[in-house]
Amino acid sequence: MTSLRSRAGTAALAAVPLLALAVFFLYPVGGMLARGFWPEGSFAPGRVLEVLARPRVHRVLWFTLWSAAAATAVAIVTGVPVAFALHRLRFPGRDLVRALVVVPFVLPTVVVGVAFRQLIAPSGPLGRLGLDGTATAIVAALVFFNVSVVVRTVGSFWEAIDPRREEAAAALGASPAQVFRTVTLPALLPGIVSAASVVFLFCATSFGVVLTMGGLRYANVETEIYLLTTQELDLTGAAALSVLQVLVISALLALSARVRRSVVPVDRTTKRVPRPRRAHLPVLAWTAAVVVFLMAPLASLVVASLRRGESWGLQNYRALGTTGERNALLVPATQGLANSLQVALVASLLALSLGAAVAFLVSRPGGGRPTAVLDGLFMLPLGVSAVTVGFGFLITLDRPPLDLRTSPMLIPIAQAMVALPLVVRTVGPVLRSVDDRQRQAASSLGAGPLRVLLTVDLPVAWRSLLAAAGFAFAVSLGEFGATSFLARDDRPTLPVVIYRLIGHPGAENFGMAMAASVVLAATTAAVMFAVQRLRVGSMGAF
Repeated sequence: MTSLRSRAGTAALAAVPLLALAVFFLYPVGGMLARGFWPEGSFAPGRVLEVLARPRVHRVLWFTLWSAAAATAVAIVTGVPVAFALHRLRFPGRDLVRALVVVPFVLPTVVVGVAFRQLIAPSGPLGRLGLDGTATAIVAALVFFNVSVVVRTVGSFWEAIDPRREEAAAALGASPAQVFRTVTLPALLPGIVSAASVVFLFCATSFGVVLTMGGLRYANVETEIYLLTTQELDLTGAAALSVLQVLVISALLALSARVRRSVVPVDRTTKRVPRPRRAHLPVLAWTAAVVVFLMAPLASLVVASLRRGESWGLQNYRALGTTGERNALLVPATQGLANSLQVALVASLLALSLGAAVAFLVSRPGGGRPTAVLDGLFMLPLGVSAVTVGFGFLITLDRPPLDLRTSPMLIPIAQAMVALPLVVRTVGPVLRSVDDRQRQAASSLGAGPLRVLLTVDLPVAWRSLLAAAGFAFAVSLGEFGATSFLARDDRPTLPVVIYRLIGHPGAENFGMAMAASVVLAATTAAVMFAVQRLRVGSMGAF
């Protein structure tokens, strides 16, 4: 009877997030794809094949592949030494440096694009390099955005290496290079592969960075889907690219999940983290250079926000209370910030509620294949274009009983679906670390399932729950792909406000865009600093 009740409770707990995923993700995405494969009410797969044969599509696919591969390779080379410095050495200010490295990952992609454009523009600090409007600049921005993924993922593997193995190899006469090649690198290889697959995924699906920096010259699959749906109304073309994107990214997610299972749990209570020695000076210098690289675009953005023409001051920030030059906006930019904060709060609560339930289910021991399938289902939002999700919301949730076109919940729900995988990956590994014998002991003493959850799981997982809420809040603040479809002109979020200001000429609009970008970046950075203090590894869980 107890087993039957337990199974019924598990099924009831799984039903809510599964229903939400089906209604607010699978149904909109399926509706979008159906419009492409059944363009006139009849199945026409040949139309999709015709799309994939277009020369422009070939150029878009080639740029997506090579730019993502190049950015991934550079991010790996850049991030691995930093992972060693931040996860195997102990020095003053290490926590601050860790937080600074993580901040770019959660910055709104629009802000990243704007910051890099300002850095390399002809009037910017690096304008003499002539990188503005080039593919090299886009790759550099993608590296900026994803280095932290490498640092956190590889760093978690580096922490799992028992230093006594390396010390034993050195005691047997192996040189430092031989120790690294024969002991350290084989242990790090799964983490490097996992990081590379995730970084490639994020680079291949980058939207805001390529949209703001690529202009009309460069487009990846993500921006091409946006162009086909919004400007050309070519749903067949968008569906074809969406299907191709889902297949490739699903394969990457499967590879990452397979590698992730090889992670060895780390007992940090027995780890001895040494202080740097003279031999570590090169890696510390490299880490300092990477931090400068990560902070340079943001510093350039701050400088630009304080300047208008030849004058300096806070006029751009004061102008955020207006609608801009020639009424570029329908509402003041400050209203966009208020909308973003409100939407992010609701979206993070939704994502946390659903994600925590999923994390609880997939962390139960002995779940077998059903648990793996459930875990994989809730990773699907990572493999589908946010643009596809946003447009799918418009064309499917437009009739009773799901007519949400005018509902204020439309954008929070879409953003919650985007943030959901991050919540699962943040909370799930922490719950898996709980010794199931503790739960069994509590049950044998008469505690019910809820009491076991509150007394055994929650004391271990509460930090990860707060961290997950913070990550979801930060991601929702900067979400632009789906929101660009769903935000109304009278209720825009701040990323949409920034993009609209950039698209309108005028020194005041440009200055307001810089100031709004700083405000948005500072808000997400503050959230990330708070999350970092919780000392919960999250991106390493991918």
